[in-house]
Amino acid sequence: MQSKLTLRMEDSVIRKAKRLARKRGKSVSKIISEYITKEPDELLVEELPPVTASMVGVLGSEGQKEDYKKYLEEKYL
Repeated sequence: MQSKLTLRMEDSVIRKAKRLARKRGKSVSKIISEYITKEPDELLVEELPPVTASMVGVLGSEGQKEDYKKYLEEKYL
């Protein structure tokens, strides 16, 4: 079931949202809905430059990230 929602925001933000919607060929409602329903990792990746986004997850699991962080701290601190 779909319901109506009213949002209040600055005129400049509304203009930007409408330009983005036109550029993507979607409605503002559709863009906001897609954004809200994305997974947190998808939100982060979408905001990164393409080359950086392609590297997300390269370090692997959290344990590997901590090991790499420790290595860098020992090397540079």
